[in-house]
Amino acid sequence: MALIKVHGIPLSGATAIVMICLAEKGVPYELIPVELAKGEHKSPSFLSKNVIILHTVWLIPALEDGTITLFESRAITRYVAHKYKGTGTDLLRHDKIEEAAMVGVWTEVESQQFNPPAVKIIYQQFVAPVKGETPNQSIIVESVKKLDQVFDVYEARLSNSKYLACDSFTLADLHHIPYIYYLMKTPWADLITSRAHVKVWWDNIAARPSLLEAAQGIDEFAHFSMNRFQFGSG
Repeated sequence: MALIKVHGIPLSGATAIVMICLAEKGVPYELIPVELAKGEHKSPSFLSKNVIILHTVWLIPALEDGTITLFESRAITRYVAHKYKGTGTDLLRHDKIEEAAMVGVWTEVESQQFNPPAVKIIYQQFVAPVKGETPNQSIIVESVKKLDQVFDVYEARLSNSKYLACDSFTLADLHHIPYIYYLMKTPWADLITSRAHVKVWWDNIAARPSLLEAAQGIDEFAHFSMNRFQFGSG
């Protein structure tokens, strides 16, 4: 049986999510690096793996599994969690309808409430300087304010539940991993560490062996950016 192929780069949060998901399920895969600097994400061979290209945005990662080709990291992780539901961590709580419903709720919270401001902070802190741009402090301040409110909600939720959806680790938690990992390298790590239940939740997640699958690539990018541009770390 051919290995699953993941086209992307570990320092991409979306690619890291897929790698961590595959590690949680114990599914072997081949990582095929896409060199963004060389424009490989715009090449005809890569674009053929994307069903839809919106507003000239070229998406990584892409996943190939036999005749199936997928993009969008959350769609990929749901596919992996369904296909391999009998192995590894049950990331969707298949046999517990109430818990499965809560996985759906909290993955939406991550997607709609947590991810947008988190990505803006990470872009301004790490990506903008690499591209020769000056970090936009007003965007950072606004995004930190939004995340502060989100983590207040998380703190309340996690005071009654070990993980966001239930007392088991699920996709709702997994999707946060790369972005909180980056946030912990910024001056705003106290968004996590200042909240007792959020901190315990993150410490539990950060200790999972699956994180090691993506940590090297994440660290290389975060350390490069901070060392080169001397931004503070949390």
